[in-house]
Amino acid sequence: MRSVNDQTAPLDSPAAPATQAAPPLAAHGGPTDARGGRRRHLLAAWTRRIAPGLLICLAAAGASYAAGAALPGVSPMIIAIALGIVAANTGVLPRAATPGIDFSAKKLLRAGIVFLGLQLVLGDIVALGAPMLAVIVCVVAGGLFGTVALGRLLKVPTQLTLLIACGFSICGAAAVAGAAGVTDPDDENEQATVTAVALVVIFGTIMIPLVPFLGPLIGLTSDQTGMWAGASIHEIAQVVAVGGILGGTALTLAVVVKLARVLLLAPIMAVLSVRIRRAARARAALAGTQSGAGTDADSVPAPLEGHAGSQPKLPPIVPPFIIGFLAMVLLRSFAPLPDGVLATGQLLQTVLLSAAMFGLGCGVRVKSLVQVGFRPFVLAALATVLVAAIAYAGVLLVG
Repeated sequence: MRSVNDQTAPLDSPAAPATQAAPPLAAHGGPTDARGGRRRHLLAAWTRRIAPGLLICLAAAGASYAAGAALPGVSPMIIAIALGIVAANTGVLPRAATPGIDFSAKKLLRAGIVFLGLQLVLGDIVALGAPMLAVIVCVVAGGLFGTVALGRLLKVPTQLTLLIACGFSICGAAAVAGAAGVTDPDDENEQATVTAVALVVIFGTIMIPLVPFLGPLIGLTSDQTGMWAGASIHEIAQVVAVGGILGGTALTLAVVVKLARVLLLAPIMAVLSVRIRRAARARAALAGTQSGAGTDADSVPAPLEGHAGSQPKLPPIVPPFIIGFLAMVLLRSFAPLPDGVLATGQLLQTVLLSAAMFGLGCGVRVKSLVQVGFRPFVLAALATVLVAAIAYAGVLLVG
């Protein structure tokens, strides 16, 4: 067999014997076919690697969907993450499933966020009126900045604080995943993502019976309680559960208000991305200055080691899945989509997000969650109270 060096030697060189003359490229398809064959080989190997875990996640999503259909008011996504936690802590998952589970937790979650856009109709959100839209903006902004400030006071790690702030202020696990995709694209702080999702599930589920119970006690009508639920509860499915308990027009108001919060996911992720890019460039400039001053390699910040003088890896200003999300919002708002298309989109969204939630649940180790300590739980509780309080004040002002 010829070596790579033999193949690359010029044919008219004295060092290249006539017996080694390569056949005409056309006879074997040339380098293009070789590259194509290598791609197919790599694709087949990658498929075999992720298939076991991916199939397990999809099976869990199917089971969760069936259970959710049989138990009205219970979200398939909540069931899926519970199944994942149980599976991870009972040791029933084979090691070979790990790559596919990781793939589901990251890629399928972002695909599910894209299809989430099909639930939003801009006309319905605009119909809420300027005062209520202002309240929603205040809820999201106040929740984000307030939670970040509380996290600093409690000395909760920065990445975990940011993920809790996004999840509790915008739209639960989808916002956690979106923020993690922007701020931690290499999953160096995966435990923070898993912890934030677990906290979203725990505290959002607590809110399901609490909001309908407290609404009348604090002077809210049924419709106002629905708006309060939509403006304060983390997950869409949890909001739907509360709206189902309230009944009537409260369900519609709760869902529309919640979807207005979801719409803010796109601009907030874009702002986060811009901030991350600026911070990365600043660190790169600092590292270049230190390198030029003769500083040793150990003084270069960890994210930039080995990259002094080169451009760091930067996230896109608007992540591709957010572009897809916005495209779906525009499609739903301005194109006459048949009911069958909308039903299929909702099914895909539920299955993809449920499979992803199962994958994220598989990353929750009870021992690790206990080792996180009480501070993230205190932060999550305070963030829930903060968002609910801002939403309550806003609903009262709007009337």
